[in-house]
Amino acid sequence: MEKIELTDRKAPPRGKITFEEFLEWADEDTHAEWEDGEVIMASPASRRHQDLNDWLTTILRVYIRQRKLGWVTSAPFLTQLRVAQQGREPDLIFLKTEHLSRLQETYLEGPADLVVEIVSPESISRDRGRKFVEYESEGIPEYWLIDPIRRQAEFYCLGDDHHYHLALPDAEGIYHSLSVTGLWLRVDWLWQDPLPDELAVLRELGVE
Repeated sequence: MEKIELTDRKAPPRGKITFEEFLEWADEDTHAEWEDGEVIMASPASRRHQDLNDWLTTILRVYIRQRKLGWVTSAPFLTQLRVAQQGREPDLIFLKTEHLSRLQETYLEGPADLVVEIVSPESISRDRGRKFVEYESEGIPEYWLIDPIRRQAEFYCLGDDHHYHLALPDAEGIYHSLSVTGLWLRVDWLWQDPLPDELAVLRELGVE
């Protein structure tokens, strides 16, 4: 493979590069994915997308830290999907304590325990298509697909057949997470504008 010059961090390198070259080119402010050996730059997030991502990250981070369940972060942080041979940057990832050995300094090597993607017009086909199949084949146990434009949330859990199956909220509109022990969410919270107060939500979840 021809050696690619990686000195210009402002512009993505052209053509195919290795995952190691991608890591060398990217920095902590880079919002991009490694797809089929090429750099795919992310489009700027909308205010609604960013608000929802920040809100979910805050809720999960405090809940998970208080219960010592593991580690959670939001984009930009890279996940290396070894089966699909892709480098994805989910909106949010959770990793259980017993799986922290998968965590490298600048990327996650292997499956997270929970991945969340917040759909935007630019990402809808990828989030529902390629990423769905990639996360499934990587063995990620739980995948949340949240579409704030359509006010639609889909929660998928990996079955014994190694395929995702839709997990429905209960009769009261509450979804109980498979991977984050004891965590539940009222789906209607996701569509409120402004979003519910984080402290009030955490108190309802039993976090003091």
